[in-house]
Amino acid sequence: MKYNRVLTIAGSDSGGGAGIQADIKSISACGCYASSAITAITAQNTIGVRDIHSIPVAILKSQIEAVLDDIGTDSIKIGMLHSTEIIQGVADCLDKYQIKNVVLDPVMVATSGDKLLQDNAISHLKNVLFPRVRIITPNLPEAEILLGRKIKEQSRFREISKELAEMYQVSVLLKAGHLSEENLVDVIYNFETSEWTDLASKRIDTKNTHGTGCTLSSALAAFLAKGFGISESAIKAKDYIAKSIIEGTEYEIGKGHGPVHHFHQFWD
Repeated sequence: MKYNRVLTIAGSDSGGGAGIQADIKSISACGCYASSAITAITAQNTIGVRDIHSIPVAILKSQIEAVLDDIGTDSIKIGMLHSTEIIQGVADCLDKYQIKNVVLDPVMVATSGDKLLQDNAISHLKNVLFPRVRIITPNLPEAEILLGRKIKEQSRFREISKELAEMYQVSVLLKAGHLSEENLVDVIYNFETSEWTDLASKRIDTKNTHGTGCTLSSALAAFLAKGFGISESAIKAKDYIAKSIIEGTEYEIGKGHGPVHHFHQFWD
């Protein structure tokens, strides 16, 4: 028997709700074996990020190579990268191993508002890493940075997702969570088939939204690892995150934005 394998390359969240910790929970809950390479150590909780320490690039690359030389992977999820040097190190590894299924969550700002990507690293992310991945999963603020303009209308999400896809030659899952509408519609534009898929959900009244982006992108990588196509993986990942948010609503943990319930289908 063989596992479906997902390697997550991301930052560590000491609070356990986002980053590597959320990735491993999500990948496991979606039926895959999770390995990891840590890009940065953050001191954070449900309230915010207190400190960030980048891992030396040589150590990061050594983590990735150790996993891929032995265990291998069926997909890669990339999250917080923090600096230009880290981005280049990841790009070098992607060139070496040529993994097809690479999901990039372009993490720039935490739910708390704390910046997680240095300003001078944004152009490197776009120019160096985007050409090496299969799909990106920006939220609204990240999409605005990538486009260079404000996005105000959910009705234009299809148009905007295609624009981003053609701009960066990559499939795009554009997330609507930062909008104020009661009915939210994420949009996946499959650059490989030139098709849209709408992913609708109702807004959930909860403060437990820490790590939603990490969770969704990790679930997406997990379903790609299991052999599903981009659009079907996005549908399954959206269903997983929606249920994780709903089931985590009643829990109280910390004083700020709590996590989603990653293992809702297994816990009583």
